Amino acid sequence: MANDAVFRSSLVWLAVIMAVVGIYTQSFKKMILTYVVGVLGIAGLLLPDWGYFDRDFSRWTSPVSFEERAYEIAQRSGLITRFRKYPMRLVAYATVYGFALYKWWMFIST
Repeated sequence: MANDAVFRSSLVWLAVIMAVVGIYTQSFKKMILTYVVGVLGIAGLLLPDWGYFDRDFSRWTSPVSFEERAYEIAQRSGLITRFRKYPMRLVAYATVYGFALYKWWMFIST
């Protein structure tokens, strides 16, 4: 991960959310579940090898070549260009994280 500041701020926000959940529910189990869901969410969004995942979905089964890696590094100029829009990835992320957040919310609210 090139920018550790984003990772650090995500972990700080996760700690704040954990504290709020812990105070509101007064349940250590719910607080730990919040931590696990948050860490998995952060890992899924911030830590993947974007040179690998920022390709067309059909190319995910083949390794990234040296030329593709060099092109990716040359094209990277900021956070906005890092996230490209691919419909399959958007659907996969929305499904997985939407379901995880729904299950987390149902667990927290009971």
